[in-house]
Amino acid sequence: MTDLILTPNIDGPDDFYAELLETHDGLTTEQSNALNARLILILANHIGDRKVLSQALGAARKE
Repeated sequence: MTDLILTPNIDGPDDFYAELLETHDGLTTEQSNALNARLILILANHIGDRKVLSQALGAARKE
């Protein structure tokens, strides 16, 4: 079983966060929610490992 990396692991995390916010700029709440859903599905597809995805769902639920 793969352990999730839950500590900071993104190059330039502040830059990524700014880009994420910019991507949502000007969207309605509905459009923003749809963007988030698409992003989650794209990243889940990229990861591809169901065990890892299940761990991520569990970790997100606990937050």
